[in-house]
Amino acid sequence: MQHRDDGTHHNPGTQDERGTQRDGQAAPYRYAAERVRDQIRAAVRDAVAACIAAGGLPEAAAQAPVTLEVPRERAHGDYSTNVAMVTARTVGLKPRDWAERIVSRIDTAGTFIDRVEVAGPGFINFYLRPQWLYGVLDDVLALGPRYGDTHVGQGRRVVVEFVSANPTGPLNVVNARHAALGDSLASLLAAAGYRVAREFYVNDAGNQFRMLALAMDTRLRELLGEPAELPEGAYPGEYVIDLARQFAAQHPDAVSARPPRPDRGRAGGAAESGGAGESGAGEGAGSGPVLAGDETWEAWLERIGRFAVERILEDQRKTLERFGVRYDRWARESEIRAAGLPGQVLQRLAERGHTYQRDGAVWLRTTAFGDDKDRVLVKRDGQFTYVLPDIAYHVDKLQRGFDLLINLLGQDHHGHHVRLKAGLEALGYDPDVLEVIYLQMVHLTRGGEAVRMSKRRGEFVSMGEFLDEVSTDAARYFFLMRSADTTMDFDVDLANLQTQENPVYYVQYAHARISGILRQAAEQGVEVPAAGAAGHGDLPAGAARPSGAEAVDLPPVDLSPIADPREFDLLRKLADLPDELAAAAEAREPHRLTHYAYDLASTFHQFYVHCRVLGEAPEVTRARLLLVRATQVALAKVLGILGVSAPERM
Repeated sequence: MQHRDDGTHHNPGTQDERGTQRDGQAAPYRYAAERVRDQIRAAVRDAVAACIAAGGLPEAAAQAPVTLEVPRERAHGDYSTNVAMVTARTVGLKPRDWAERIVSRIDTAGTFIDRVEVAGPGFINFYLRPQWLYGVLDDVLALGPRYGDTHVGQGRRVVVEFVSANPTGPLNVVNARHAALGDSLASLLAAAGYRVAREFYVNDAGNQFRMLALAMDTRLRELLGEPAELPEGAYPGEYVIDLARQFAAQHPDAVSARPPRPDRGRAGGAAESGGAGESGAGEGAGSGPVLAGDETWEAWLERIGRFAVERILEDQRKTLERFGVRYDRWARESEIRAAGLPGQVLQRLAERGHTYQRDGAVWLRTTAFGDDKDRVLVKRDGQFTYVLPDIAYHVDKLQRGFDLLINLLGQDHHGHHVRLKAGLEALGYDPDVLEVIYLQMVHLTRGGEAVRMSKRRGEFVSMGEFLDEVSTDAARYFFLMRSADTTMDFDVDLANLQTQENPVYYVQYAHARISGILRQAAEQGVEVPAAGAAGHGDLPAGAARPSGAEAVDLPPVDLSPIADPREFDLLRKLADLPDELAAAAEAREPHRLTHYAYDLASTFHQFYVHCRVLGEAPEVTRARLLLVRATQVALAKVLGILGVSAPERM
């Protein structure tokens, strides 16, 4: 079975939670597929009630929900229900016998049900008259770009945090995958009725910041001919040398007055781990920052580190905007710390009895909330581990009124959600408000050869360099063709192909081909209603006309010429869109939409080959023009959610 309809909003085919968004409020709208499912369910309920009344059967059988599924094979009908199998024991009959009784009482008058059959042990299969699909055109042309929107999110506020790369260097290809998935997920959730904010968390404090500052100090001293060793864990990339040159050129006096480097140090990196051994004597418990010095030295590191961070961050922002990603907020760890939020969280945790001291460090008893070991919050030198500011940042999100927090993280952060959830639960919050999606790595191939990427060695393909070679459209679509938990091989050569072998080209070409058909129709004087305006008949019964979908004065269109199997295939694919969007949103899986878009494009191309649009009898041309217009709307809708353009010409 492919689709399920059990009356809950977690499955495709939801009815009670559906609606379109209008000025932040839900406007009730029942899509064609929902309306026909309503007919089927009503017919089954009436039949069960009739059987109960006629045979003195238990009324409890009428209380069971009528779940509907789409059979894998079209030969088994359009929809199927197992209600007879579920309630057979209640009525004391064999499932198939009970199904036969129900079917004998089903009244199809006034519905789109063509015939009903019993199959297997007691499934009831429904075959529909294809004319029910005409209602899809009403839906698409009434709603225009809102077609497919649902209200499964019920207006809940959600913040999607993604990329959040350390401001210690240019973004890379893995960051690009995060950007594509996070941005499209946010758009998908908005279409599903959530109120969405996009957020980037800037780790501009703590150990990562210190490592960048130490790399800057090393490169500045090298530029001046002063021997200086790059501390272990500091960033070796060429970009740090460029930043050091910029600082030296802009602040020569500060460079001349630089303080001497402290004559002591240790390997960095683990200082922020919060992962001390059982004795608490490890670095997680605190053995001091790397190359710690006096106030003058620390102020110097703060200045050169802040200089580097701001320029790296600006470069990251420009790269992401080039990729079509814009955030509602750039939250900074430095601001979280400056506001005193980590200290406030620490105090609350202590007051609730969830912290303890050991070996001079402050620990959070995360094992009480499912973690495999307790975590250090404050090292014995008084410095926070990364865990405490991270918990504070998520508390800040909740205090700003968000109902749901979704984070996209790399696999190298696997398990981080456990300590975050533990921290939130220890503070009295529902840990389930936090959802974490872990993304796997990306491997680039070019000419059949792997492209090596290594940030630590300073040899990596930056996101900017990647976008110099691959278009934003191709990059975003390709990144979204695989689920987040799948390691991805990105074929640069395939992404750059301008042929139908390239999936994104194939989908975009369908949209461009439709645009060409509509241009030709206009040149021939054939009038086609614009998307967003119902061009024939009234809206479906009970539907509210959404804002922006004003009626236009166009003659009704006779849809009876739509009779070719390929036309109905295309209409069925269009009818699937609301369910596809709802299912993808609830599963947090925007990659499903690349498959839908490709299938829709393929179905359209098949229609185009076999069903001529222009040059047919006027009534055929008008009906088919409405169909291709509706297809264009659906393609543009899905491509828009994916962050891919819908070209008019190719």
